[in-house]
Amino acid sequence: MTLMLNIVGAGHVGRTLGRLFHAHAVFAIQDVLTRSHVSAEDAVAFIGAGRALAQVSELRPAAVWMLAVGDDQIGPACAALAATGLLKGAIVFHCSGAKASGELAAARQAGARVASVHPVRSFADPVAVAAAFEGTWCGVEGDEEALASLVPAFEGIKARLVTIDPAAKTVYHAASVFAANYLVTVLDAALRAYAAAGVPPEVARELARPLASETLANVFRLGAPAALSGPVARGDMETVARQQAALQDWDAPTGELYAALVEATKTLAERKRRGAT
Repeated sequence: MTLMLNIVGAGHVGRTLGRLFHAHAVFAIQDVLTRSHVSAEDAVAFIGAGRALAQVSELRPAAVWMLAVGDDQIGPACAALAATGLLKGAIVFHCSGAKASGELAAARQAGARVASVHPVRSFADPVAVAAAFEGTWCGVEGDEEALASLVPAFEGIKARLVTIDPAAKTVYHAASVFAANYLVTVLDAALRAYAAAGVPPEVARELARPLASETLANVFRLGAPAALSGPVARGDMETVARQQAALQDWDAPTGELYAALVEATKTLAERKRRGAT
């Protein structure tokens, strides 16, 4: 028998997972609650199933509850649901990479089993993500009883799962920030530095593209230490000092970013010399 799922919060993540659960008949989508009836109707249309709601009081009991709200809203939303008396015996999970399942303490106290399942990818384009979700890694942790149902459900939408330590959840999420957000920041610094040397923006992107793409390919093929090249890897700290001074004169924040990366890169270079992975 397909379990009934209520979705609370249906932004990019919630509606994408909702569509996948519905398309693969993993869960029967029941109620979809968002901040406004208009956004709930939009989410239901995207998912292809469910009843659009804007009031907690309209929710019906369900075997599984997905909280796909913002990180700062997980606790308050969970408390509001727990107060309804609908959670006893249910499974409640959130999709945050930054918060552990302990954030759902109110649901656990109300008799629910709780967990966290975090898909490790960008959801900027829900249509594209839903179409190419297969193989997406998800970090999971929580009550064994909850995971006993959630793991097969996510495997049913072709996800790959890895168990993480809830005590290290913030560090785990920071890893994704380094791999995605801060990578963009560093590449932006490179593009702006090219522009400062008189390189047109479209040419700057073409100069950076092979450096960035080949370096990423080497990191994932060989590991970070072996992929490291450049002046720090060579021990050419004189060049590093000149570059840092020039950047500081040109744009102080970019110079400070460069300086902040030097020590970490020196540590990585030492690992490379030791043959570490």
